[in-house]
Amino acid sequence: MPGRFVYWMNVSTDLLIEHAHGEQGGGTWMRIGESLHREFNARARSLSLMVQGRTIHETMEGFWPAARDDESLPDYLREYGEIWTSKPKVLVSRTRTSAEYDTVIIGGDDAIGQLAELRRRTDGDIGVGGATLATALLRAGLLDELMLFTHPVILGAGRPLFDGHDVPLELDLLEQARFDEGVTLHRYAVRSAPAPLPQTT
Repeated sequence: MPGRFVYWMNVSTDLLIEHAHGEQGGGTWMRIGESLHREFNARARSLSLMVQGRTIHETMEGFWPAARDDESLPDYLREYGEIWTSKPKVLVSRTRTSAEYDTVIIGGDDAIGQLAELRRRTDGDIGVGGATLATALLRAGLLDELMLFTHPVILGAGRPLFDGHDVPLELDLLEQARFDEGVTLHRYAVRSAPAPLPQTT
């Protein structure tokens, strides 16, 4: 059985992922406390591997390797640092040529084809980080699931869950849960992947 690309994202109730440009998961509107972060840890540990766009990857590598051994941080943050640095990762980038922490790089004009082959030969869930990457996978008919952690806030303006997606996307609810911070989890299967869009020049 091929792997499954799972787009994992914190969102507002109006399905925005950033209020201000460049927040990259650090917006003050997010309510990420201990119980929610321990859920993140468990979910991340269960992934077969992570696939991330350059911006998300560089945000992560700028914090989590040092956090792994930082005794001033709570244990659940140090734990996530250990998970992130040790988990096999794929960085999708046209500009990076090297990366540490068990990371390989996919780039070039055939990146989506390489990701399709990665999905075919991977057993289990492949975590997807980054809206640009998730949108490209969706357009190619390769995105299998959404795992959305919805925070109790309406942002009104900001970056949406997908970039430039304007057609209906039918989903099936697979799982839901609520956490102490008032955040809810909704995990969906993409019912039928849309046909790949034609390439524009």
